[in-house]
Amino acid sequence: MKPASSLRRTKLFFALVATLAALVTFGLQFASAQNKEIVWSADEKPLADQIHGLRALADDVRAGTTKDLALKIRKLPATDNKLRLAVNLAGLSTEGDFGHDTLQEVATTLAETLRERPVPWEKPAEQKNSDAGSNVAATRAPAYPYIELATLVRYEHVEAPVDLNNNNEEQFRAAMARLEADDRKREHPEFALKDLSGKTWTFSELRGKVVLVNFWATWCPPCRKEMPDLETLYGRFGSKGLVVLGISDEEAAKVEPFIRERKVSFPVLLDPGRKANEMFVVEGIPKSFVYDREGKLVAQSIDMRTQKQFLEMLGKAGLE
Repeated sequence: MKPASSLRRTKLFFALVATLAALVTFGLQFASAQNKEIVWSADEKPLADQIHGLRALADDVRAGTTKDLALKIRKLPATDNKLRLAVNLAGLSTEGDFGHDTLQEVATTLAETLRERPVPWEKPAEQKNSDAGSNVAATRAPAYPYIELATLVRYEHVEAPVDLNNNNEEQFRAAMARLEADDRKREHPEFALKDLSGKTWTFSELRGKVVLVNFWATWCPPCRKEMPDLETLYGRFGSKGLVVLGISDEEAAKVEPFIRERKVSFPVLLDPGRKANEMFVVEGIPKSFVYDREGKLVAQSIDMRTQKQFLEMLGKAGLE
């Protein structure tokens, strides 16, 4: 993603890093480690290196490696580093189809690590009260690891052994409530964005079509990996009423050559002000949402999907 301004790109980049938890710098989530370099133990370092290299593996190898890592992390002593490893692995475990058993092991490891090493609530920040023009205290928010666990439970349909202490259970429930609220915002989106040719696409005018909205960026490896499958599906189902809308917050000068080089034929829309991203509560990419012909949200993905997974999503909208 290369937003219209360098400031917006910087802010989005850090938001995505936090959401994906793909980097070993997750230690910054913990106040006690914000200004300290992470020091891995002899048992932790090999696991951290394996997590860092997961994207380089073939999908079939990656599935087995991810499951094995979840089991090995679970056996480590309860430390902040153990939680970092569990969260980082969870953030990468949804980039494709690595099997329900693998995701269950990842979720179990994260839940058990949180039971051993609870994380405090995020400190509430002051928010601007637009009516009164004054600052007011915001409601405290669940810490990121609980959001990650809730995301696996809600969207990947795994179980989390949440027989946690009161703090953990309360944060997990708050995280689930937050995701439910985000989904309500996505139920009836209304946006009008221009594509690379200057044509305006208005969501409400696509009733009668099956619409797949995909948020992506040129710099995002999982986004690039799933794009050929989206193109294939668009070619297969376009005549049956499928509309694929790729939405990027990057500038046209960055997106246009990328799309031209890869011969992408579905509409690619520009969201330089990130209004659509905010409407869909997109904090990490790729994200995809499928709406049926009546405009009802019937399926969504929190990360990269395979062609088979996309077909399952479209099947819920009646395309087979």
